[in-house]
Amino acid sequence: MKKKLCEMSVEELWQLFPIFLTEHQDCWAGWYEEEKAVLASILPPETGIHHIGSTAVKGIWAKPIIDILAEVPGKQDLAKIGDRLTEKGYLCMSRSGERISMNKGYTENGFAERVFHIHLRYFGDNDELYFRDFLNEHPETARSYERMKLELWKKFEHDRDGYTEAKTEFVRNCTEKAKAAYGNRYRNGRLREFPRQ
Repeated sequence: MKKKLCEMSVEELWQLFPIFLTEHQDCWAGWYEEEKAVLASILPPETGIHHIGSTAVKGIWAKPIIDILAEVPGKQDLAKIGDRLTEKGYLCMSRSGERISMNKGYTENGFAERVFHIHLRYFGDNDELYFRDFLNEHPETARSYERMKLELWKKFEHDRDGYTEAKTEFVRNCTEKAKAAYGNRYRNGRLREFPRQ
């Protein structure tokens, strides 16, 4: 009998769900839009829902996992919203402070065809939006990020924490540049989607 995901160690989960990169797929934007509609029917109406991560960056290789940032107003109870998502079939990956990470598409047999990571946060906790826009508006930087990820892929294939940590400085530097350039683009609930290409 196979173990349930909740019974597996981190090492077992990393073996079952390795780092895997693929060329950019046009279908990712459509997958995001479909999942956004599902989330919009579950989350509070004032939630800002955004496509983030490498699948939201034009033309670069990425893990075929759609990252979605869901920003809710501070008056909302994040834990209750996370529980509501769990009731609708999302799995809780982690809860820390004022952040909850959920996923959909992880099974005891590995990845489903469509996989989503939902990053549940309060308004303003949205550095990923700045990073996404900076890469989309600076293709040469996006290519540098892609090259770095391709180099890290096999080294950290079964170590997600190591893979993420190895990218941290690059991401931080780009995000700081983006915040300096874009100012209040995403602060104080001012939210806009990056135009779909």
